[in-house]
Amino acid sequence: MGKASAREGSRSSVTGPITQEIAKEEVERLLAYGLDRGLVVPVDLVEIRNALLEVMGLAEPAAVLAPDPQIEVPPTPEAAVAKLVDYAVQEGFIEDTTTHRDLFDTKLMGLLTPRSSQVIEQFQRDKTTYGVAEALDRFYQFSQDTLYIRQGRIAKNVIWTSQTEYGELEITINLSKPEKDPREIAAARNAPQSGYPACALCRENVGYPGRINHPARQNHRILPLTLNGKQWYFQYSPYVYYHQHCIVLHAEHVPMEINRETFANLIAFVRQVPHYFIGSNADLPIVGGSILSHDHYQGGFHRFPMERAAVRTVLRHREWPEVEAAILHWPLSTLRLRCADGEALIPLATQVLEAWRGYSDPEVEILATSQGEDQQVVRHNTITPIARRGEDGRFELDLVLRNNRTSDEHPLGIFHPHGDLHHIKKENIGLIEVMGLAVLPGRLQRELQEIAEILLGNRSLSEAEDHGLEQHLPWIAELQQRYSPQDYSQAMAILQDEVGAKFARVLEDAGVFKLDETGQRAFLAFLAECGFSPVAQ
Repeated sequence: MGKASAREGSRSSVTGPITQEIAKEEVERLLAYGLDRGLVVPVDLVEIRNALLEVMGLAEPAAVLAPDPQIEVPPTPEAAVAKLVDYAVQEGFIEDTTTHRDLFDTKLMGLLTPRSSQVIEQFQRDKTTYGVAEALDRFYQFSQDTLYIRQGRIAKNVIWTSQTEYGELEITINLSKPEKDPREIAAARNAPQSGYPACALCRENVGYPGRINHPARQNHRILPLTLNGKQWYFQYSPYVYYHQHCIVLHAEHVPMEINRETFANLIAFVRQVPHYFIGSNADLPIVGGSILSHDHYQGGFHRFPMERAAVRTVLRHREWPEVEAAILHWPLSTLRLRCADGEALIPLATQVLEAWRGYSDPEVEILATSQGEDQQVVRHNTITPIARRGEDGRFELDLVLRNNRTSDEHPLGIFHPHGDLHHIKKENIGLIEVMGLAVLPGRLQRELQEIAEILLGNRSLSEAEDHGLEQHLPWIAELQQRYSPQDYSQAMAILQDEVGAKFARVLEDAGVFKLDETGQRAFLAFLAECGFSPVAQ
């Protein structure tokens, strides 16, 4: 797969000027699409047509109007929107950059997107008529129909699985976010800063027109959700790293915090949506996600490698004998709790969290706290929790122990990918990676292609120094010693397997109790303090 153009997905394949007549025809094609998908109802057709004509600077519509059968209904809106965006660039309405194109095409799709009240009413009708699973399927399709989820871009992601001792890990090279050129980067950096919306998750993003340093969201809709008597909202992620990748966000802009309420909310969610999993990023830097300022969870309809992990040690708790407990054979230190009564998991998980927050074991480099520069106590221990319903309907809660301490040897984190792995993965290991799905930077696609050519002898190792592969040179030398692929396909298969092995090591680095005898003995010692003991098998 070649390198994606920075503007691919928002530029049409048309060459030459786009006339007003072509632009008018594309407006009608877009309206025909909206009618076909139920985004536009006939009574609103004239109003929406006029709004589109105004945005496009067109004084009157085409000679043939939607829903005339002469107008072919496109399967997606992308081609029609791309031509209209090209027309806007051609006429000088917008600059020819990825950012301005995205702002403009979202504005167009926003005119076709029903109001929140209509979307919520439709979801409630679907839920009552068909059940929550079908209602969410329909809302997910709606989020694609409006181009809020850009499936055309997401389809560019490179995805494979790699067999490891922990089972098959999932690998994604993320190509769905278009690259920005230097002009756009500079413009975003120099643009006036705004505190509205407060972050990319806030509900104020619904309908927001966007700006040079904040995406447009006129086609974005969210659903209200009540968890334990408090207001939350449900939406799909526009980037969709797995099927029906959703975000559950707090109604207010409040910071991430893992506590008893977190566990209660996760259990409440899978009670309402039993076919989804849901989890929370940790609430500390390094081991948390990219947004710590707004409390939120991530979920979806996907079975991750972690869910399929083997049991390493079966446990029993002295106070909760009805709860099944086990250490998983997983690179990150994970305690799984299972019970028919989801409410029983909440106090036990809270007890583990409170014990872990204060737990230190210097022999395995775990310190619960340290003293900051201002003499303040800095805490290091937290948990990444994940909830789901098992195939038998029982509630499951995975508690992944995390520690964000740094050292001179590992300045980015002791329990973070170590330096020799940064050429593959340097970023935080958040919830998605914890569960066994690697989201790797787009640069890797080109780099792996070039490394494949080196392994085949089509390019010398010394030439790689001029191709941005410096960070891979030790790895390339090692691969040359071990492999002699016969063709490009074989070379890429080798590289994909090796990247999978590297990702397994990334996860091992993030594990606080290693899977060797010393680490597992230390893990059992901590769990003993929580009231757990191994069950003889």
